[in-house]
Amino acid sequence: MTLEVPRPPLRHRVSAWLGAWWRNPRIRRFVYLAGLACSGLGLGLAYGSWSRACAGGGCPSIRVLEEYQPQQTAKVYAADGRLITELGVQRRTVLPVSEIAPEVRAAFLSVEDKRFYQHHGIDYWRIPGAVVANLMAMGWAQGFSTITMQLARNVWDERIGFEKVLTRKIKEIRVAVELERTYSKDKILELYLNQILLGYGLYGVETAAQAYFGKSARDVNVAEAALLAGAARYPSRYDPRKFPTRAVNRRNLVINLMRNAGYLSADAAERWKAYPLQLSSRQDFGDVAPYFVEWIRQQLYARFGRDLYEEGYRVYTTLDLEMQIAAERALENQLEAIEAGTYGAFRHQTYQQYLDSLERHGLREESHPMTPYLQGSLVALDARTGNVLAMVGGRNFEDSEFNRAAQAQRQAGSTFKPFVYAAAARAGKPASYIVDDAPLSLPPEPPDTQPWEPQNYEGDFRGPMTLRRGLYLSRNLVAIQLGREIGHPAVIGEAVRYGISTRLPPYPSLFIGSASVIPLEMVSAFTAFATLGQRVAPNGILRVEDAKGNIVWEPQPRVDRVMDPEHMWIVTSLLQDVVDRGTAYTAVRGAGFRIPAGGKTGTTNDGTDVWFIGFTPELVTGVWMGLDAPQKIKANSAGGLLAAPAWTAFMSEVYERRNPPAPWQRPEGLITREIDGTTGFLATEFCPREVRYWEWFIPDTQPTEFCPVHLPFRGIGTGPVR
Repeated sequence: MTLEVPRPPLRHRVSAWLGAWWRNPRIRRFVYLAGLACSGLGLGLAYGSWSRACAGGGCPSIRVLEEYQPQQTAKVYAADGRLITELGVQRRTVLPVSEIAPEVRAAFLSVEDKRFYQHHGIDYWRIPGAVVANLMAMGWAQGFSTITMQLARNVWDERIGFEKVLTRKIKEIRVAVELERTYSKDKILELYLNQILLGYGLYGVETAAQAYFGKSARDVNVAEAALLAGAARYPSRYDPRKFPTRAVNRRNLVINLMRNAGYLSADAAERWKAYPLQLSSRQDFGDVAPYFVEWIRQQLYARFGRDLYEEGYRVYTTLDLEMQIAAERALENQLEAIEAGTYGAFRHQTYQQYLDSLERHGLREESHPMTPYLQGSLVALDARTGNVLAMVGGRNFEDSEFNRAAQAQRQAGSTFKPFVYAAAARAGKPASYIVDDAPLSLPPEPPDTQPWEPQNYEGDFRGPMTLRRGLYLSRNLVAIQLGREIGHPAVIGEAVRYGISTRLPPYPSLFIGSASVIPLEMVSAFTAFATLGQRVAPNGILRVEDAKGNIVWEPQPRVDRVMDPEHMWIVTSLLQDVVDRGTAYTAVRGAGFRIPAGGKTGTTNDGTDVWFIGFTPELVTGVWMGLDAPQKIKANSAGGLLAAPAWTAFMSEVYERRNPPAPWQRPEGLITREIDGTTGFLATEFCPREVRYWEWFIPDTQPTEFCPVHLPFRGIGTGPVR
């Protein structure tokens, strides 16, 4: 049987015929001359018709270049001036052409437009070759765009367009000719080198040099310059990180072109072709503090809009990079310890199991508002300025961009109690005031239908105790009884005064933290305890400069005096007891942290949220942990057990690098009395030594009668103190 060989497609047959025909030198010479003639005629016709192509404003005026600034990303810097990241579609830093390394200019001229300084916008010698190449390919295989024509297209891409059609070429030529008539060659080259795309989101040679080599375009060598120029035509194809061999081959081709153009000797070219590919180890800055960066990005966009991504703003933030790294490490280590069962059985899916599941099913990490594994947040503020020094909003920004520090609303648990005690201090109740830690049955709170009978975490009741003892032991019934005495309006007003903006329902459960709060607001509220009465709002931005260095925004600290130092010193001393002998003692003092500190643990009744917000005289740090879909974390969840160790690990690392602050200075005017802690009265020599302690008072709030219980008989020593 005879097999019929199918005839090749017409296009292939014509190409083969043209190839054989083209090998004849006489024919080649004729075609070149004809091509020149036709090109000249074509350009003449094009020139005569470009008024039609540019009718109706189709060709943009080059006068816009007089004020033209290429789009530049906003550079985001840490407090010490180190670059964190860039915001914008086109990452770009503009350099004057005089500051761009000569090697860079030579490389681009060699590969893109070797007669740049000889032509006037159009390189007529390239046109015949382009015509022949396109005829051979029976399509658009090669262009003859000069650097000036490329600039015309890149600057006015929306008006000129990128489609390979004659109309576009006519527009490019006309704009290029006008550019050459108006601007110097160096200015055109400067605009081009700052405009060109050299990789995903990398515009201009400076940004690309920083991203690929970790150095400025002022300092690149021949091999690095050739790699940049080689990527100009097809950035994704010659990406040196993804395709290093391909990129090096392309680089060496550019080095050969530089040699042919006379920029390099033959020996120098060979040496540079042997130069190893050396890329910066840091590909991007986006993995540093992503939740913090997104938090400030939203604020910047609200103020500057789209200009944020195009005008080259320089954003100087409050972020302390060392503290940020310490925060991420401390939080993740503690979350992993909880998942590993260090604090008892953990029955939820762990973070590592979640990642393993994604890998098994071939899935990528994609951003979700809610995740199935244990989450956490940590925020550290400068207590005096409100500057955000560290912010962790979750375990994996790529997997979930939801910022649990700044966006989540979670039940506050016992971290809300300091507002109750502060309101009591404002109402004149001293720290020695006695409240009964006893069972209580209250009317049901919506949507419940049964009476509310609150319990303490330990499940017991311990009878009358001072406010001081009630707070450092975090007794729920003491906070509820106290809150009922001073009233919902006073407690709600106190919390609002400290910056809490979420809804606070006027029910007794509010006093033990049933209301949902935003972690960042809670941490900010605790700055009032750290500073003896001044609450500062959180701030992440020091200043914003434009591309010329002019300050365009400089947020000022928002400071509110919420309580006088005398009353606040007493409240702060109550919170110091939480750390020194209360629910946070084991995780803080027991772990060796000796810096002056106070704070409050927090645990919701159903164990879905655990907190610890602690402070020194200069820093306030808050830690929250829980699952995005609220569920009991584990049996016997407690803020002092689960959250406080992360706080201690973080603060311990911070104070390894900074001097410890001085303790809080007691305001003048306070007075002290020895108190019987079981009765709240003045102690006598008959009161047991273990219940006697010295308490501080605002004048006229101290008890004036001696303990009526610990006396040998009634009637003696019970009169007022003179």
